[in-house]
Amino acid sequence: MATETENGAADAAHGAAESSAGMPQLEVSTFGNQIFWLVVAMVIIYFVLSKIALPRIAGVLSERQGTITNDLAAAEELKQKAVDAEEAYNKALADARAEANKIVADAKAEIQSDLDAAQAKADAEIAAKTAESEKAIAEIREGAVESATEVAKDTAKEIIAAMGFKADARTVTSAVNARIKG
Repeated sequence: MATETENGAADAAHGAAESSAGMPQLEVSTFGNQIFWLVVAMVIIYFVLSKIALPRIAGVLSERQGTITNDLAAAEELKQKAVDAEEAYNKALADARAEANKIVADAKAEIQSDLDAAQAKADAEIAAKTAESEKAIAEIREGAVESATEVAKDTAKEIIAAMGFKADARTVTSAVNARIKG
C-alpha cells in the first residue's frame, strides 16, 4: 500500500506540475514536433488548394466571366436591335404622317375642285339669272318709261283741259318727250 500512496502522491505532484506549466502549445520541449506537423499540414493544404480547390474556383470564375461577357454581348445586340426598331418605328411614323398629309392635301384639292365646279355652276346660274333679270328690268324700264310717258301725256291733257285750254295730242306728245329727254 505504501507504493500506491507514493505513486498517487507522485501522480498528484506531476498533475500539479503539468497544470501549473500553462498551455502545452507554448512548451518549448514540443516546438519541434509542432513545427513538423504545421509544415506537413501546410503542405497538404497547399496541394489540396492548388490541385483541387483553386482550379475549380478558377473554372467557376472563368465560366461566370464568360457568361457575363456573353450576356453583355447579347444585351448590346438587343440594344442595337431596339435602336434599329426605334428607327424603323420613327421612319414608319414619318411615312404615315407624310401619307396622311398627302391624303389631306388630296382631299382638300378634291374638295376645292368640287367647290370650284359648284361655284362656277352657281356663277353661271347667277349670270344667267342676272342676264334674265336685267332683260326683265330693261323691259320693265322700257315699259315704265312708256307707261310714264302715257301717264304724263294723259295728265298733261287733263291739266290743260282743266285749265280750259285745248291742246292736240301731237303737241302734248312732243312737249312730254322733250321734257323726258331733259
